This record gives sequence, structure tokens and C-alpha cells, in this order.
Amino acid sequence: MKNSQTITLALTGASGMPYGIRLLEMLLKEGKQVYLLYSKVAQIVAQQEMHLTLPSSAKEAEVFFNRQYHVPDGQLRVFGREEWFAPVASGSNPADSMVICPCTMGTLAAIAAGLNQKLIERAADVMLKENRQLILVPREMPFSAIHLENMLKLVRSGAVILPANPGFYHHPQTVQDMIDFVVARILDHLGIIHTMTPRWGSDKI
Repeated sequence: MKNSQTITLALTGASGMPYGIRLLEMLLKEGKQVYLLYSKVAQIVAQQEMHLTLPSSAKEAEVFFNRQYHVPDGQLRVFGREEWFAPVASGSNPADSMVICPCTMGTLAAIAAGLNQKLIERAADVMLKENRQLILVPREMPFSAIHLENMLKLVRSGAVILPANPGFYHHPQTVQDMIDFVVARILDHLGIIHTMTPRWGSDKI
């Protein structure tokens, strides 16, 4: 692996699964250690939006993605929803950063309320209490007052709210171009150098 940066990636049941799967691909391509979590509803959304069957077994998921993206054993670790002894569940062994992409409003609300009933929520709570980077990528519209209040609460607690809103100044030609725009912004916040999309002010725009 290129470096020791560890990133937790959580997929929840919001629309926008192509963003999360593309982000996983890019993180692995860049040699990052990835801890992957996903909810049961995320499995349903992945099938609906991408015809992608996410295995229910964590070990099967590791084998699937290792083959899909040709990564060495150990770079990707997948944890089941009840694996409370996973490193993501403790402040003694947190990842450097965590991204929830896509992030449901229910997950966002639970994190804002400090709930820890699910492993994804607990992992996010650990990031906040340990002053580690937490990026939430909601894909919802419109936002209600409750949504906005929860987001403001999380921003004040140190989280980054990065809505899945693609730009158009780079003249996207395909849906993939629009997906890559959002993923590129996430990578920017993670401090990962990339060339996924042209940058504002460059001669490629």
C-alpha cells in the first residue's frame, strides 16, 4: 500500500449508491486502508440502482471487492452490522477519517442525536469524540427544517456536510462524469491527490 492512511467508508440506504461504490474504488486504487460498513437497506439500494449484489457476509464481501478491484488481502476490511469488536467501534483504534456516502437522513439524525444503536452510528460517534474527520454525503431534496437543524448541529460538532451536488462547469458528458465530480470533492477533503475532474481555472475547462 502507498501509505498508512485508514478510511472508514459506510454505505447507507439513501439513493446515490454509485457515489459510494466509486469512492470505494478510488480509495482502494490510491492504496488506502479501507474499513467498509454497509446497512441492509444499502444492499437493497445497490441492487436497485446498480444491479449490484452486496454480499451479506463480511468475508464474502471482502473476497468480492478484492477480486473486483484487484487489491491485496488486508487492504480492505469489511465489518458486519453486529461486529462490535471492530476497530471502528472504539476510540482506542479509530480510522483517520470516515465518510458516509450516501448518507440517509435517518443516519444523519441518529448521529446528531448521539445514538449508537448501529455500528455505523457508533463509528461516526467515535470520529466526533476523537476529533477525527467525519464527512457525511446526503443525497436528499428538499431538506426539511429538521434535516437542516441536524446538519447544523453536526457541523458545529466538527463534521463536514458534503451534499451529492455535482457541478457543471467542467461540461460533464456522461453520468459517470457527474459521479466523479462528487467523488473528487470527497477525495479533496480527505487530502488525496487525484486527477478525476478538471479544476476550476484550469485550461481543461
